[in-house]
Amino acid sequence: MEHQLEYLVSVGERPWGTYTVLLNGTDHKVKEITVLPGQRLSLQRHQKREEHWFIHRGEAKVTINGVPHILSVGQYIDIPRQCMHRIENIGKDSLVFIEIQTGDYFGEDDIERFEDDHGRI
Repeated sequence: MEHQLEYLVSVGERPWGTYTVLLNGTDHKVKEITVLPGQRLSLQRHQKREEHWFIHRGEAKVTINGVPHILSVGQYIDIPRQCMHRIENIGKDSLVFIEIQTGDYFGEDDIERFEDDHGRI
């Protein structure tokens, strides 16, 4: 099986903030994600990957399958495959976290959205 690797860092802008892909391997992807104050990502799930979120700066409310978790700097949480989840910046400053994806596939088309503040369903 042939795999194409992206060696250049890629940056994306979203209505809620930005992300930078730090590493894009065949079996994992690492992103630094910045969420602006008062913003949140869509309520979503993935079929082909799980995620590990490590809070680097700020305060977050992470909801997994309807259960809220409040996280601050140095704390982390795991999101298993097929779990509905979202992260929200509940602080006054930008929220920055590291996302480590592991699994079979890391494309943006593995995002199934259920709620979105920016009309992307």
